[in-house]
Amino acid sequence: MKIYAIRHTSVNVKPGICYGQTDVDVAESFYEEQKSLLQELEQVSFDAVWSSPLLRCRKLAESLFTEREIHFDSRLKELNFGDWEMLSWDEIYAQPEGKIWMDNYQALPTKNGESYPEMVVRASDFIREIKKQKVENIAIVAHAGVIRILKSVIEKVPISQLFENFKPAYASVTVFEINEHD
Repeated sequence: MKIYAIRHTSVNVKPGICYGQTDVDVAESFYEEQKSLLQELEQVSFDAVWSSPLLRCRKLAESLFTEREIHFDSRLKELNFGDWEMLSWDEIYAQPEGKIWMDNYQALPTKNGESYPEMVVRASDFIREIKKQKVENIAIVAHAGVIRILKSVIEKVPISQLFENFKPAYASVTVFEINEHD
């Protein structure tokens, strides 16, 4: 089984802002980015399509897969940054608990939000569920954090290595392969 993890397009948020599970809209470049993705994916026949229910993913999924049923799944949402949603990363780091979290993000939850280990649990649960389906190609429209966690779960890459070495760009496709025996 191949999973085509598609990161949503650019968002209508100033750079440097933490938007996690805030339901932000897409940027003006949406149709240009969407067209590029359509060209990249045109040779692939998908057996199933899953998406985060957040607007930036929903819009992209519905525009890419107009003829397919799309399964919207909350397990594919970005990390919940709690009280830090829509603050700048500098504002978060300036807070004592923000600095502590940034120095230990692999284990600690965000302020009144979620931790990456909690996100790993929901992503692992999602992967276990889709592995039961007897399909070849699955499209998942999601967020950079989710795609990183999918890489961690599927390829058994430690979270500590993902944030330095793996940065899915907006409107990019990352392909993962799952063997029946994994």
